[in-house]
Amino acid sequence: MSKKHLVFFWLIVLCNTVYSQNTISGKITSQGQISASDIHIHIGQKISSSDASGNYHVNNLPDGNTKIYISHIGYQSIDTVIDLKNNLKIDFKLKLNTTKLHEVVIQQKNSNKKSVAEQQLKLETIEKYSNKSLGDALKEIPGVSTLKTGNTVVKPIINGLYGSRVPVLNNGVRLEDQQWGTEHAPNFDVNAASKITVIKGASGLQYSGDAIGGLVIIEPLNAKKDTLFGKTVLNLDSNGKGGSLSSGIHKGNDLDWSWNALGTFKYLGDKQGADYVLSNTGNREANFSGDIKYTAEKYNATAFYSYYKSEIGILSASHTGNVNDLYQSINNKQPSIVNEFTYNIKNPKQDVEHQIAKFNFDYYLNESASVTFQYAFQFNKRLEYDVRRGDYKNTAALDLDLKTHSINIDYKKNGHDWNLKSGLSANTQNNYANPATGIRPLIPNYDKIDFGAYVISGYNFSDSFSVDGGLRYDFSKIDATKYYQKSRWEERGYNETFPEFIAGDYGTQWLTKPDFTFHNISASVGFHKKLERNWDIFSNVSFASRNPNPSEFFSDGLHHSTGVIELGDLNLDKEQSTKLSLTIQKKYNGFSFEVNPYFNHIQDYIFLKPVGFETTIRGAFPVWEYQQTNVRLWGMDIQTHWNITNHWQHSFSLAYVNGKDSSNDEPLIDMPPLNLNNKIRFSKKEWHQLILELNSEIVSKQNRYPDNNFYTNIIKNNEFESVLVDISTPPPAYHLLHFYTEMKFNTFKNATTTIAFSVQNIFNFSYRDYLNRQRFFADEIGRSFQIQLKFNY
Repeated sequence: MSKKHLVFFWLIVLCNTVYSQNTISGKITSQGQISASDIHIHIGQKISSSDASGNYHVNNLPDGNTKIYISHIGYQSIDTVIDLKNNLKIDFKLKLNTTKLHEVVIQQKNSNKKSVAEQQLKLETIEKYSNKSLGDALKEIPGVSTLKTGNTVVKPIINGLYGSRVPVLNNGVRLEDQQWGTEHAPNFDVNAASKITVIKGASGLQYSGDAIGGLVIIEPLNAKKDTLFGKTVLNLDSNGKGGSLSSGIHKGNDLDWSWNALGTFKYLGDKQGADYVLSNTGNREANFSGDIKYTAEKYNATAFYSYYKSEIGILSASHTGNVNDLYQSINNKQPSIVNEFTYNIKNPKQDVEHQIAKFNFDYYLNESASVTFQYAFQFNKRLEYDVRRGDYKNTAALDLDLKTHSINIDYKKNGHDWNLKSGLSANTQNNYANPATGIRPLIPNYDKIDFGAYVISGYNFSDSFSVDGGLRYDFSKIDATKYYQKSRWEERGYNETFPEFIAGDYGTQWLTKPDFTFHNISASVGFHKKLERNWDIFSNVSFASRNPNPSEFFSDGLHHSTGVIELGDLNLDKEQSTKLSLTIQKKYNGFSFEVNPYFNHIQDYIFLKPVGFETTIRGAFPVWEYQQTNVRLWGMDIQTHWNITNHWQHSFSLAYVNGKDSSNDEPLIDMPPLNLNNKIRFSKKEWHQLILELNSEIVSKQNRYPDNNFYTNIIKNNEFESVLVDISTPPPAYHLLHFYTEMKFNTFKNATTTIAFSVQNIFNFSYRDYLNRQRFFADEIGRSFQIQLKFNY
């Protein structure tokens, strides 16, 4: 053989070695009835489709890692990588895309490729809090704490921020439940959730542009296949001598009709502190939620309704008659009112009703694109009762009706390595303050219009590196009608700054019609990098704006359920936040940890500050005023999980936030102190899936706080005496131990019963929480024994 022929021969051999021509073939089947010839197949650089019987054949494929991507409208895409070395025959089965049918959170092809590491509470954890509030359950997530008014009104705090900075979305609907005040808890039954996702920061632009603190996204329980099942949860609690009953039934279907229904009832009496009864702290709840859904191959339609009703007693001792009572409560360290236990709920109290009616329509344009339309109506009625006498004894001091209409249209497109989502939203809102209360309303009548548009996108440069970003525009306009005392109007300087708002003269009062318009831009950009040896890095920068809410603008008078005078400010400007967040994750064989440092600069931060007291015909009351300043918050959340053995696990979490009023060079009020949680768990599947948990909760003293103390005169020995009212100094640190255990039993065919027992505050420790607005008047609740029975059928 000549040299030319020999070289040519070896070149052919080498090419065949490097570029071995392999073939992948097989058959594609599906759960439903589809045209098999329409199935899209992408293998390596080759694009093909199956024949009428579902058979496919792709040849001329080189050796090495080869991507296989198979998709069809209405079905879950198959996306995998194989190490190709020779001819292969692989069969695939397509599953219905149930994630599209009840989408709540935007999911990429691989959800871990977002630039923000989302944290979730799964059903197992949520069920432990069946008898508690949403805020209580969210404390399981590092970096989430709570702002409380008593032990039933609980608001979530994310990285030091709360209120309207932390929107709550229930089944894709942003809750509009007069959530502005610190004593307004989210109107939601935790039993209606199957998964709760927390996004720290303003990266969820498809939902909101004002989520400076973060988002809480609640996904309801839905059946994902052709099945019928139910669940009933019974809770009994020694502290309050009551409990709750929740029962749901769920009918699923791949196609055609499916539905869900859930009802919850709670009934508890007065809570018990370590040393005394917390009088008038009982609560009641009656809740229902349900939906009906029709699913076809190219679309689905859903109708959803929820009803939430609660009656909440406000600690009697917290309703001070004047600032003298406040001084005595703070210094005596004992509630001024302690009665025998009762189930009765008297004034002061809250009576709240919230309803949501929603319709969704999802249409799938092709295997990778869809359009969603959503309309929702919300009605919230809030009644707050004061201790009143005479004809107004049983009349609410605050009576508000809030109606909200919202429309959302979203477009979603998924490519092989990228995704895009854009949408429009519009909302109209009306608040009606009932004048029959006989008291000038704390929040006036107003109409509000919101419009938003957004676009977000993500791109996977490789299996280990991806970026995402988004931009959102929001327009908002609010028009109010409010009576102001002329003395208050002039005291605030409004006669010079807002003379155009005056619409009428009624003797000692001005009739005013304030109106404000806002244009806001929000943005987010970040990346996710997956390193070798199971290291992950998430980084995100977000910019968000939040308008002053109605409470911050218009509050003007005595807030009867809290016994303080609150003053809004018409001069308030919008908040603007720039947040940098970094998350580092590492997984070993039996150990994993996550570290999340962050920095947040907020310009024109709005906060409620105690500024002294004011004398009324009922006495002298503390005055809290909404003010603005520039702040910076930085902190860190840490969590670890260690599988010590097959039966023993340990988890740890730490959360620290440092808030500073940078304009006045002083600490920021109402910042969560350092807290640490340790949990050790023993589990044994062979013993009826036994679980034993011991949880240690340590909350340190908040040593960084502003000095807002003030002096007042009290009557002592028939003479006025000037005394210092210490409303600033935080309570001491505390350490609590909690215990939990459960076992599961097969009771009858396809049914299980779970029996759980827990003890909260095992040693009945007496303590007060800095972030409880009632810490001036009483301790937190003491030891609590709880039994839970869960029936799955």
